[in-house]
Amino acid sequence: MIRADLVDAMVAHARADHPDEACGVIAGPEGADRPERFIAMLNAERSPTFYRFDSGEQLKVWRAMENADEVPVVIYHSHTATEAYPSRTDISYASEPDAHYVLVSTRDPDEHELRSYRIIDGNVTEEPVKIVEQY
Repeated sequence: MIRADLVDAMVAHARADHPDEACGVIAGPEGADRPERFIAMLNAERSPTFYRFDSGEQLKVWRAMENADEVPVVIYHSHTATEAYPSRTDISYASEPDAHYVLVSTRDPDEHELRSYRIIDGNVTEEPVKIVEQY
């Protein structure tokens, strides 16, 4: 379950960074599995086919979450020319077993595709996305 304003923020970030992949995190209270605080991050690769968090920025963001008793509930990025499905590289870099990995495809200029996955030990499981106005 995710609020519509957070979905809109992910899609807007993906569109703004197109044709490069966009990436970021939505933090939420530890143990609640409820995304609340949108954090757009830089794609250190500035690439249309690959994303990587800037290590310095990631350290700051993860420390701020820790200090606020938050966890990365959603880790999102965009695919600019392909469907919203994790690539082999995405799967190999997935290091947060409790996070929802959300992909936004911006390959169609008029429509976006948004899908969510759990990625644990290299296993990808798609999960339904329920968009709500508020929790």
